[in-house]
Amino acid sequence: MPKAVAIIPARFNSTRFPGKPLATLKGKSIIQHVYEHASSAKLLSSVVVATDDKRIFDAVVSFGGRAVMTSGRHASGTDRIAEVAVNTDCDFVVNVQGDEPFITPEMVDEVVELLYNDDEVAISTLAKRTTDLNEIFSPNVVKVVMNDKGIAMYFSRAPIPFYRDEWRTESGVKSQELSGFQFLTLNSKLLTLSCYKHIGIYGFRKDALLQFVSLKESRLEQIEKLEQLRALEAGMKIKVKETEYDTFGIDTIEDLRKAEEWQNISL
Repeated sequence: MPKAVAIIPARFNSTRFPGKPLATLKGKSIIQHVYEHASSAKLLSSVVVATDDKRIFDAVVSFGGRAVMTSGRHASGTDRIAEVAVNTDCDFVVNVQGDEPFITPEMVDEVVELLYNDDEVAISTLAKRTTDLNEIFSPNVVKVVMNDKGIAMYFSRAPIPFYRDEWRTESGVKSQELSGFQFLTLNSKLLTLSCYKHIGIYGFRKDALLQFVSLKESRLEQIEKLEQLRALEAGMKIKVKETEYDTFGIDTIEDLRKAEEWQNISL
C-alpha cells in the first residue's frame, strides 16, 4: 500500500499575525491542535511540522511532536513541505495548513483516499457546498468548480459559477463584497443557490509535489493569488471531494477570538 505522510508548514513571521502557530486556543497552541488532529488520521504513517523558527520547533518537540527545521527563504508553505518531502520515504504528501486548528482526521483521510483511488490524479483537495451569500461573494473565500468526475476546472475568489439571472454587478461598483451586487430574485430563491468553497488541504503524489514547486508562478496565479491555479495551467489534475466537514483558518487575532467562540466544530 502507498505510504502517506502529513507535513505541516509553520512560520513565525506572519505579516498579519506574528507568532500565530504558538497562539493559544482553548488551552493549546494552534500548531498543537493541527498536529494532534492530523496525527489521528487513519491513513497516515507519520506527521511532521516543517518550520524555519526554533521557537516553533521547540514547542512541537515539547508536546511530543516531530519537527524539522527548513530554510527561511521559502515563498510558500508548499515550497517548505517540498524541502522536507524530497528526503522523506513516502508516496503521498498531505499539506495540512499550520493555521487550521479545526481540520479533522477525516478530512486528512479523504484527500489521501482520492489519491489511492485514482492513479491519474496528481493533487487532491476538498470543497464544501455553501449557500451563505457572504461566503459566496467574499474574495477571502475561495470557490471551486468541478466537472462531473470531480476534477477541478477552476478556482477563484469570485463567485463561481455566476448565476447570471439571479444576480448581476451594479454599474460602476468596484467592490467585490456582497454590497457590490444587486439581487434580482426573492430572498427565498437566493437561499437555494450554492457554490463550493474550497477547503485548503492538499494531497500530492510526491513526484507531483516536486514537479509543482519547480514550476514558475503562472499568469492566473499572479492574478488571483491562488497557487493551485499554477497546477491547473500546467495540466495537472486536481480531484476535489465534497466534504461534510467545515473549518476555517486563523489569519488574524480577530480570527482567533472568533475561533474561541465557534461552536460548529469542537476541538
